[in-house]
Amino acid sequence: MRHRKRTAKLGRKSQHRNRMLANLVCSLITQRRVTTTLAKAKAARPVAEKMVTLGKAGSLHDRRLASARLYQDENACRILFSEIAPFFKDRPGGYTRIMRLRQRQGDAAQLAILEWVDLPAPIAPEPAKKEEGAKEEKASDKQEESKTGETGQAS
Repeated sequence: MRHRKRTAKLGRKSQHRNRMLANLVCSLITQRRVTTTLAKAKAARPVAEKMVTLGKAGSLHDRRLASARLYQDENACRILFSEIAPFFKDRPGGYTRIMRLRQRQGDAAQLAILEWVDLPAPIAPEPAKKEEGAKEEKASDKQEESKTGETGQAS
């Protein structure tokens, strides 16, 4: 019987589960919002909350504990201690929110968004746009090829 066994196993062994949750929390730290299944979001929430609590204390020991739990992800630890933890310094807990989404098409798993409470999402950089002049040149080249024939030689 599994009475009083609180850990969500998520169909994985302990090392795989811990790595997966650490990756999920690192993505949450860097991206500020993660779309995943409801079960994974509920399992990752306590890990993320504990990381913020470590970040609020901010000592060297806390940095080392957070780095060990996130498996040495330097970028995530830097963002956690410099941006996210100072934002929540006056908040006594409840740093994350889980919002339910639709069910996934393939397996009908309940999807959810795990995000920080009251933390603004970073502005995503705009994708690089191709120059319109290059498109026009390609179009004019294709028109010339169709006029000259298949071989590319003018008659």
